Amino acid sequence: MRVGDVVAAVEGFAPASVQESWDNSGLIIGSPADEVHGVLVGFDCTAALVEKARQAGCDMIVTHHPLIFKGIRRITPEDPVGEAVMLAIRYGIAVYAAHTSADKVSGGVSWAMAGRLGLQNTCCLDPEGAPSPEGQTGLGVLGDLPEEMSGEQALDYVKTCFSLKVLRHSRPVERVRRVALCGGSGGSLIATALASGASLYISGDITYHQFFTPRTFMIADIGHFESEIDIVGILAGEIRRRLPSLAVHADAAPENPVFWR
Repeated sequence: MRVGDVVAAVEGFAPASVQESWDNSGLIIGSPADEVHGVLVGFDCTAALVEKARQAGCDMIVTHHPLIFKGIRRITPEDPVGEAVMLAIRYGIAVYAAHTSADKVSGGVSWAMAGRLGLQNTCCLDPEGAPSPEGQTGLGVLGDLPEEMSGEQALDYVKTCFSLKVLRHSRPVERVRRVALCGGSGGSLIATALASGASLYISGDITYHQFFTPRTFMIADIGHFESEIDIVGILAGEIRRRLPSLAVHADAAPENPVFWR
């Protein structure tokens, strides 16, 4: 098995060609010709994840977030990114990221969120291009809750579905049925969610001023990590399905860099 085979398997589900222009999805460390005996799928490529890959006998890592997102000036062990890069190269571990490519495909990040909520009559919130046999490409999902709820009930339902201890939200609305959502940092889609007719928009990384909403529309910030973590299992499953002879491991304890007290 080669790195290129794993890349082809991942991109059969989430083509790198659909990623956002500012993104860095794709092969970040390694060559498509390198041999692969095992793959570890994780959320962020940290030094700890690289060590887990080495201990598991994996010579390739596939993550959601890119290890190198923007240009870096130095690669040193004092910097978290530099440390992970150095370890991956030292151990001969290839690193691939499926970031907005996995956000934008049907069955990706936002669709997993919709599945947790049991949304019905779903469609892409911000579609781009013509639909394909695999579904509509674009950001976010729009759908209906299994039943109409009060704003407070809807917030409790979201907390239950995502196993949340805390939830940031704007002023609760009276009734909710139509829901819009987007995994990760979704502040840029608030206007799109409002125009869609949704009463509730669920995402992460919402800023203070974005919580000022019309009385018929509310926002729930469930956290960046919490909204996207299901993609680890999805990517692992896709690789296993397409490459059944390859040893594929999913990180059992992904690290959330945000702590609450």
